[in-house]
Amino acid sequence: MDRVSDAPTSDVWLVVGLGNPGPGYAGHRHNIGYMVNDELASRMGSPFRSHKSGRADVVEGRLSIGGPRVVLARGRGYMNESGGPVKALATFYKVAPDHIVAIHDELDIAFGTLRIKLGGGDNGHNGLKSMRSSLGTGDFYRVRAGIGRPPGRQDVADFVLSNYSTVERKELPFQIGDAADAVESLITEGLEKTQQRFNS
Repeated sequence: MDRVSDAPTSDVWLVVGLGNPGPGYAGHRHNIGYMVNDELASRMGSPFRSHKSGRADVVEGRLSIGGPRVVLARGRGYMNESGGPVKALATFYKVAPDHIVAIHDELDIAFGTLRIKLGGGDNGHNGLKSMRSSLGTGDFYRVRAGIGRPPGRQDVADFVLSNYSTVERKELPFQIGDAADAVESLITEGLEKTQQRFNS
């Protein structure tokens, strides 16, 4: 078995929820990363606080007793500026790219489903593109939460920057919970077991 698939051994993980700041964006499909990190913060029993870098809000703790240290993070800038804060936090906490997890929306996956992987392209996602540019590599983990493609001729940008439908909002808590579970599994069980369980 290759090392990438084995359960990680390093002590610190940086879990980045991608999204846009402020209440105007809070319910948008593009903000699923923020929503999942809010769920993880709730499980850790801690609120987000401003990091001393001034560029991100963080929660520090552990997701399980005896588990590795975890830093949940969300940038204070917009999606296309995600890389700078992530790089600053990775440097501050001495976290290598292979211990960074990005949680983000994914157009090419149906709503309600997940895909977990290591590395890959950005597929036009500005948050991933910014992270890749700032980190100098795309070799970080991704928890990809499906939002599906826009209906009809709706513009992709308008679609991702719009609220979930009434029907989707009823199912959204389940997807958020599953994505949070996937992050926990990735950190404690490794990539292979997490993919087997969650890559629906």
